[in-house]
Amino acid sequence: MVWVRCEESEKVDVEKIRKAVGIILLVSLISVGFYKPVKEYIEIPKNMNIFEADSRAVHTGLSVSIPEDESSEAFTLKENKGEVEIKGEQNGKAELVYDFAGFPVKKTKVNVLPELKVVPGGQSIGVKLHSVGVLVVGFHQINTNDGKKSPGEAAGIAVGDIITEINGTKIEKMNDITPFIQKAGKTGETLNLLIKRDKQELKTKLVPEKDQAEDKYRIGLYIRDSAAGIGTMTFYEPKSKKYGALGHVISDMDTKKPIVVENGQIVKSTVTSIEKGTGGNPGEKLARFASERKVIGDINRNSPFGIFGTLHQPIKNRISDKAIPIAFSNEVKEGPAQILTVIENDKVEKFDIQIVSTTPQKFPATKGMVLKITDPRLINKTGGIVQGMSGSPIIQNGKIIGAVTHVFVNDPTSGYGVHIEWMLSEAGIDIYKKDKAS
Repeated sequence: MVWVRCEESEKVDVEKIRKAVGIILLVSLISVGFYKPVKEYIEIPKNMNIFEADSRAVHTGLSVSIPEDESSEAFTLKENKGEVEIKGEQNGKAELVYDFAGFPVKKTKVNVLPELKVVPGGQSIGVKLHSVGVLVVGFHQINTNDGKKSPGEAAGIAVGDIITEINGTKIEKMNDITPFIQKAGKTGETLNLLIKRDKQELKTKLVPEKDQAEDKYRIGLYIRDSAAGIGTMTFYEPKSKKYGALGHVISDMDTKKPIVVENGQIVKSTVTSIEKGTGGNPGEKLARFASERKVIGDINRNSPFGIFGTLHQPIKNRISDKAIPIAFSNEVKEGPAQILTVIENDKVEKFDIQIVSTTPQKFPATKGMVLKITDPRLINKTGGIVQGMSGSPIIQNGKIIGAVTHVFVNDPTSGYGVHIEWMLSEAGIDIYKKDKAS
């Protein structure tokens, strides 16, 4: 302790000296590791019991312990050394007070995040996608007067390319191309094509050839403008009606490339039978949905984390139709969990699984969990994870933690899951509820 004697005649500014001593002490504490400064704002979700502040907040090494009494307006953050206390929580904000040996060292603001809840899915859905332009999925040879040839291949077009324009006109579906081909064939004109290849836009020229066998002009390309299949609904947010499904990207079956979506729809589907999975041969849900069935939602995004859009009407699984909290990746624990999925007709059921391993992820990744089916009835019926089960929500301790995404080929009882926070982010749901005004 420093004593300062102050005489009136010396006019010593005691306050300045006290502040100077305080700064010296603070620098000393930082240098020996007793005090660690934090950034101005730390994000703390209310729905967490204990977490290490990393991917969602500032990496401070702090852990948060929220009292069992949720009405409490204060809780404590503890470090290895020193203590941080949150006081006077109000309107989702609080104040951090760092202290050392009972003396306040630093104050900083904290945003306390509201609890986010979503409604789990499990329903089997039919998916109809319409690509941007038309997708080239292969070549075929035309019988011409000069022998067999493919004008499209000769023009440098590749499998996986998307034809978006012909002669400056936007191409949206296969039927848009036919009039251009027949007109150019009869007049001998050259077609000017704009194609999209990965993230590049390329221009090329193409001259149709007459197929002697059919007496029609052809360009020697197999093309497709839509795709359809089945999957499983993962969640929807009750206020915005935004949803996520599948948990993985939809790729074209021929090109194996992700489909660039112009638009799409989801409809209800009915599981008719199951092809049981075995080692080396993944099984499959067989389902049906009629194209005229009522559309229950649109598709505006096809990403590595699934398909996303907005529901046109509420849907129910009749097993867990109320919104439940989400769990961040670092909250997921190895151990028991359940999935919601359909194995017969349109009935959503709950089945037991085991979370074998989980990785707290700081950045988006599709394979955050390894899971194993343990429910005897599901194994007996399906052999484990089958195609069409992708997107089945995973529930642990009353929270939705992710979705089933992949099956291990050599062990159909096991597979991967994606953490729910990345699917929510892709759906356009702000899971951190950041206060823009601050």
